[in-house]
Amino acid sequence: MLSIVIVGTGNVANHLFNAFTKSREVKVAQVVGRNQDALKSFGSTSAISSDFTQIADADIYLVAVSDSAIAPVSKLLAKKSGIVAHTSGTVEMDVIGLENCGVFYPLQTFTKGKMLDFTAIPICIEAKHESALSVLRRLGNLISDNIHEIDSNKRKRLHLAAVFANNFTNHLYSISEKICEQEDLPFELLQPLILETAEKVQSISPRDAQTGPARRNNKKTLERHLNLLKDEKQTELYALFSEAIKKMYEEEL
Repeated sequence: MLSIVIVGTGNVANHLFNAFTKSREVKVAQVVGRNQDALKSFGSTSAISSDFTQIADADIYLVAVSDSAIAPVSKLLAKKSGIVAHTSGTVEMDVIGLENCGVFYPLQTFTKGKMLDFTAIPICIEAKHESALSVLRRLGNLISDNIHEIDSNKRKRLHLAAVFANNFTNHLYSISEKICEQEDLPFELLQPLILETAEKVQSISPRDAQTGPARRNNKKTLERHLNLLKDEKQTELYALFSEAIKKMYEEEL
């Protein structure tokens, strides 16, 4: 059985905790964090503490804190013999500053209260030494069927791609919702379209799946849409995305 300590109480820590507590081969020895109210949600099955001088011994310490806090929190674990691994997509492994260090990055969007099937979530692992990498791979396999060894440079670029695929896309959903609300239209009308768009790229390249007026260079429709938009930022985004799409397919138009 692998024993772990989770340092942090945010969304990533919460979802990892839920995934690990479902495995008989993982023992969450302790959850450590400064937010005592947040800690209470972990206390039913594991020890909790807000005292960083009283961190339990464990095989693995998962540092699931903000990017800027990874280095100072890791220093508090300097005397521990277990592997210290952070869960960030953008921070280099070496920021930990310890010999027995690694990365355990679950590539997914985590929202409080939204349950996930962890078995399908890609977990990107990295370690300074092969022995630590083997342990992190074992830990990942206990909760996911999707484990990948990816170094810090590639992981940072993967996270950048994820921002485009998720964060920016979700912001566009918010704009769509606002436009619908302004016309007293239910946002639910767009949900089948959103699902089909996501489903399509499971089997074909996003480049091949592209449709719409910019893909066809339908200038009249593009102009009509721009005239309908009253929000300056929305107008800028529409023009920027349309131009980028047209440029990608300009040789085919």
